[in-house]
Amino acid sequence: MAQEKEYFAHETAVVDNGAKIGKGTHIWHFSHVMGGAEIGEGCNLGQNVFVANDVKIGNKVKIQNNVSVYEGVQLEDYVFCGPSMVFTNVRTPRCEYPRNTSKDYADTIVKRGASIGANATIVCGTTLGKNAFVGAGSTVTKDVPDYAMVYGNPARIRGYMCACGDTIVDADAKELHCDRCGVHVKLNEEGAK
Repeated sequence: MAQEKEYFAHETAVVDNGAKIGKGTHIWHFSHVMGGAEIGEGCNLGQNVFVANDVKIGNKVKIQNNVSVYEGVQLEDYVFCGPSMVFTNVRTPRCEYPRNTSKDYADTIVKRGASIGANATIVCGTTLGKNAFVGAGSTVTKDVPDYAMVYGNPARIRGYMCACGDTIVDADAKELHCDRCGVHVKLNEEGAK
């Protein structure tokens, strides 16, 4: 008797042999998870999501429709990826002289609780800090500090956001305090310290 899967994959989704998928994860229409991918528990992958080999996705991550998570990207727990946002993994792509091996990829790390808005682009080699917030349509070209709220092209700090989503729209704020989620951090030019 075959062991029943502890996750759900829609009948149109393709999950390659070798993929590790946690209990309670849902993979929806026309998505593809490659064999070397690891996806945690309680995740939700929307329609037309691609997860490449060697990608690590934490627990309770939500990836909306039309997102590709390429090799070199790591998503920690509780990350939110908005619809059609983009990760890159090669700094200088070329067609005639392809750069498509693991050694060509620049790592991108999205830390616990970070949110990325719809149609944002995350340039490879960057780190999005804990509970960072990237506004819709933004282009992230450098690291984003913990709790920073960034938007624009290129994205820059416009304020700060606690874990539950309350904001301080002041890029020069000195501290972030929220009674609801218990966040209390000192801030400097690089974000939380």
